[in-house]
Amino acid sequence: MSAIDLALGNLLSPVVLFFALGLFAAIARSDLTIPEAVAKGLAIYLMMAIGLKGGVEVAKQGLTAKLVLTIGAGAVLSFALPFLAYAILRTVSRLSPVNAAAVAAHYGSISAVTLAVGIEVLGRANLPFEGYLIAVAAVMETPAILAALLIVSRSTPREDGLSGKELFHEIALNGSVVVLVGSFIVGWIAGPAGMKPIAPLFTDLFRGILCLFLLDMGLVAGRGFARARKALSPPVILFGIAMPLISAAIAAPIAALLGLSPGGAMLFITLAASSSYIAVPAAMRLALPEADAAIYLTLSLGVTFPFNLAIGLPLYLTIAQHLAG
Repeated sequence: MSAIDLALGNLLSPVVLFFALGLFAAIARSDLTIPEAVAKGLAIYLMMAIGLKGGVEVAKQGLTAKLVLTIGAGAVLSFALPFLAYAILRTVSRLSPVNAAAVAAHYGSISAVTLAVGIEVLGRANLPFEGYLIAVAAVMETPAILAALLIVSRSTPREDGLSGKELFHEIALNGSVVVLVGSFIVGWIAGPAGMKPIAPLFTDLFRGILCLFLLDMGLVAGRGFARARKALSPPVILFGIAMPLISAAIAAPIAALLGLSPGGAMLFITLAASSSYIAVPAAMRLALPEADAAIYLTLSLGVTFPFNLAIGLPLYLTIAQHLAG
């Protein structure tokens, strides 16, 4: 199967099509709605499932120096990239600090679907990769959310006069962060054996719940489409294409320094270049409800996601092979 066929197959997957259905329903002014309480429940479920999976992978792999270094590099990259993305957005666009921070968080975090496609690309190229990169992916979900909350706290005037210690406490114990990090620790402690009894809920049902979540996200994005169309100016859309390339350029030498195999380097670059449309939208829905989902989700899922599938992944594989050569 060619890269184009693979990209089309993923763009036509139920997960993406349910987002399109929600978008269509909202634009067509259907009365389809998902109650707010249900939407928050779906968001919490998704973050729990992602965190558990990452923790179980670390438990399976065991701790090695290379694993720790790679996880550390991924966490630092995830935390740092939103600051760069935020600076670019505030320079080239008129997005508010809150909306720019919410968008920036997506470009520090990762897309699990893009990662899955990257693994398929490696399979077709007969290139192995380090399995613990799945754990690295899970770890890279959370630092970007922390960075976005920190950006907002520093860029938005506050009347409560919180000290640095109090501010750190507020960010570190934000509900979305607690769920992600806590679930990761639970999965690490429980391991594969502990995960087995709850796998029907957190593994088997994951894609179905994800479809429901993206249906809701499509409704939210569609109902704010008029606002998003004005906010998604050409510079913002160009950001959605340029930022993955910038992130890839930063991640490539780090992958080389870590001594990752060509397949592992390709996945590490892919993680850095992808943008979240699962964990971070769920977290932003809880942590920054004032941010406009129509902006950050449309940019991440409507611009960066198809760009990575169609153009990015073959490019990242070429870069990784060049590093190995």
